[in-house]
Amino acid sequence: MKDKIVVALGGNALGKTPREQLELVKNTAKPIVDLIQHGHEVILAHGNGPQVGMINLAMSTASNSEAGTPEMPFPECGAMSQGYIGFHLQNAIREELLNRSMNVPVATVVTQVVVDKDDPAFQNPTKPIGAFYSEEEAKILQASKGYTMVEDAGRGWRRVVASPKPIDVAEKDTVSTLVNNGHVVITVGGGGIPVVREGNSLIGVPAVIDKDFASEKIAEILDADYLIILTAVEQVAINFGKENEEWLANLTTEQAAKYCDEGHFAPGSMLPKVQAAMAFAKSKPGRKALITSLEKAEEGIEGKTGTLITF
Repeated sequence: MKDKIVVALGGNALGKTPREQLELVKNTAKPIVDLIQHGHEVILAHGNGPQVGMINLAMSTASNSEAGTPEMPFPECGAMSQGYIGFHLQNAIREELLNRSMNVPVATVVTQVVVDKDDPAFQNPTKPIGAFYSEEEAKILQASKGYTMVEDAGRGWRRVVASPKPIDVAEKDTVSTLVNNGHVVITVGGGGIPVVREGNSLIGVPAVIDKDFASEKIAEILDADYLIILTAVEQVAINFGKENEEWLANLTTEQAAKYCDEGHFAPGSMLPKVQAAMAFAKSKPGRKALITSLEKAEEGIEGKTGTLITF
């Protein structure tokens, strides 16, 4: 059966440097192309934490040097990361497709994701980005640029930005047209470039949208059958790392919500993956979410592994 699948790639599928990423995506492409070869429509999303941090740090360092490089706003750093990650991914997938004599077009869409300017997350920034500073430097940045600066685990002070929830995808019609015409599309990279609507304008805001929530949103918009959230482990576990650790093959959204409330899943790690999977499974009858590793995606769809979350 041919399914429409949104695949959210985890950070382990990409490298921390451009050179490392260029090598890693060759392996990442193979299980993705396996899904395409089995007849599925595949839409790709991905994280960008190390990459956008690297770009932001480089631009911040350059702007503080004697070179006179202008400061690069954070939304523009996100756009840069989408472009170069997409460049590597689309070429690796295209090459793997052609190696199998499959002529399927692959394209990256630099994607803006709309957030609510009144999202409470803007009042409580939590996502650290960019360079480390001394306390004195942090106070200067806070006073001169209005940054929210926090002490980060004894390593120095860092800027933190908000992590609002996605409410819409600006390029959804473009993505949908490409998908409906047989293209493999890479979209909402790094959770998308966060923007707010002001009249007819979309204004970039310094924020980081969780890529699992952005993947869930585009999966809803495209009326996907499956949301596959890839991570470093084959299945979700409760009591992870303890003597009574239990790996889970199937979860209802009700069970998943109970485990979330009990604190089984770490914030910033497994928790948003489970929450995004729950949201997708509840969004329309018949929709399924799967959490598993990249290598096990096809087996997960066949019901052989992974954690399947259904309503």
